[in-house]
Amino acid sequence: MTRSATRTRTTAETDIAITIDLDGSGTTDVTTDVPFFSHMLDQLGRHGGFDLSVSAKGDVEIDAHHTVEDTGILLGAAFAEALGDKAGVQRFASVQVPLDEALVDVALDLSGRPYLHYEVDFPGEKILGDPPFDPQLCEEFWRAFITSAGMTLHLVSVRGRNTHHLIEASFKGVARALRAAVRVEGGGVPSTKGSL
Repeated sequence: MTRSATRTRTTAETDIAITIDLDGSGTTDVTTDVPFFSHMLDQLGRHGGFDLSVSAKGDVEIDAHHTVEDTGILLGAAFAEALGDKAGVQRFASVQVPLDEALVDVALDLSGRPYLHYEVDFPGEKILGDPPFDPQLCEEFWRAFITSAGMTLHLVSVRGRNTHHLIEASFKGVARALRAAVRVEGGGVPSTKGSL
């Protein structure tokens, strides 16, 4: 069984194509109009152990919001398709990930029920680049991703002072938790309902 999917989405604001293979080797090919966001998606694929290809163009002359949110929507949909009926997956996972002074706590459930608890406070500065990256967009990305993927995600910063470190620890943390949660370790669907 191949756990992979390809999705495309074109609107008046964005043009996005994504391919994901959950049983890959962490090979990534990510290009967006927002360099820092591309770097974070690269971390998601590499640390998740997914083969991930993302091409995203958007109206960044207005704001990076559309590109980031629409990428989250499409990535979540591709992830859900690749995951299929979830037979045999571990389902639950949690991890704490440090990056220098930053420490982030992640817990997730491939429940089929979208819920995001997001408690990551940033010092406030944008990440420099062209265009700059607004840290508030991280919450929009995760909300779009988990809603389309149908999962529960709790993402909490334990400590940290550097915005870059907090964001990167968050992406690496979610990646490592997803890597564990999608691991196949049995034969049946891990739910008393018989489906997720």
